[in-house]
Amino acid sequence: MFTHHRMPVCLSLISTDLPIWFVTETAGTLYQKDDDRFHLLLTDPSVPDRTSAQMQAEGSHENESSQRVQTTEAPRLLWLEISPYRVVMTMQGNGKFSYRHFWEQGVYGLSRYWLQSDSLGTNGHLRLRNFTRSLVLKRDPLPRHLRLEYELWSNKVQLGNYVLNLEIQH
Repeated sequence: MFTHHRMPVCLSLISTDLPIWFVTETAGTLYQKDDDRFHLLLTDPSVPDRTSAQMQAEGSHENESSQRVQTTEAPRLLWLEISPYRVVMTMQGNGKFSYRHFWEQGVYGLSRYWLQSDSLGTNGHLRLRNFTRSLVLKRDPLPRHLRLEYELWSNKVQLGNYVLNLEIQH
């Protein structure tokens, strides 16, 4: 069984104890692998690069600082592998930053981030753990809503509590 459907999707990530909030609404393609397994492919515009520039005012005024947004927009691809028992989310496509998260209820999963530097041509990665407190998938028979509640950890230091919500409109 391999079917696919194109539909509107809303994905949000919120921290319950830090000022982190991200929401994207886009079209997604849902692939049904079998009765309990689905893949969802989303395209999201990349986060613009922000650079700080010093501008000197003419005359006797002091320097002003402003931010400039570079317009190099390359799409990011988000690939979610969804089942009632586990979720894997992979982001790739902008060439500088990618990640992969593995969540399973009651389990310490992995969150990996890969960074690439333009200046030195070096690559680095960061490996964190996440503990999934809750994984709820509502479907009829296709997924309609996914809610993940998890903690992010670096060794023995907790880096926050997060809620990932995914709504698929049929």
